[in-house]
Amino acid sequence: MITSTLIRGASLAPRAWKNGGGVTREITAGPADAALDAFAWRLSIANVDAPGAFSTFAGIDRTLVLLDGAGMRLNEAGGRVHVLDAPLSMASFAGETPIHASLDYGPTRDFNVMVRRGVAHSLDVYRDDADLALSHALTFLFCARGALDVTIDADTRLRLEPDDTLRLDAARTRRCRVTCATRDTAWLLIGIDWQP
Repeated sequence: MITSTLIRGASLAPRAWKNGGGVTREITAGPADAALDAFAWRLSIANVDAPGAFSTFAGIDRTLVLLDGAGMRLNEAGGRVHVLDAPLSMASFAGETPIHASLDYGPTRDFNVMVRRGVAHSLDVYRDDADLALSHALTFLFCARGALDVTIDADTRLRLEPDDTLRLDAARTRRCRVTCATRDTAWLLIGIDWQP
């Protein structure tokens, strides 16, 4: 059986980064109420207001999508540089890698997926309507901009506004239809294969 939970962006409470260098808003994580060193997976939105070091998360794989701002560069200690020069650009890196963020022209906001190494996950960016055959234990739809109309199994209809997230549990073999309600809509599809 499919269950869905709509998490409104306006309900997300700000709190300091793990290293105190910025502000994050946790969307959801598993297990529920897991500490920052004990989660299996976590979705969040972060504000990067100034250049500086990212928090480190040993044993965690991270994927970051730029939501707002002119861009930033994630400089790894080993010399690799991830360039996020436009909204919806993406970078993936190991959570224990020392990262220093430099901002191109002022503050940015980003969407983060963190999973404990070994937990399979995917993240895709969409700008169009889509019919989805959901194949993950957990599926999330995140409205990055514009608005989304989502129909689940042809009967449940929901509207997502910017920063809203729809969580679909036990969604295997189920279907949903995502319709962009505005011309500038963009959204993220996240799949996580994890069972409590």
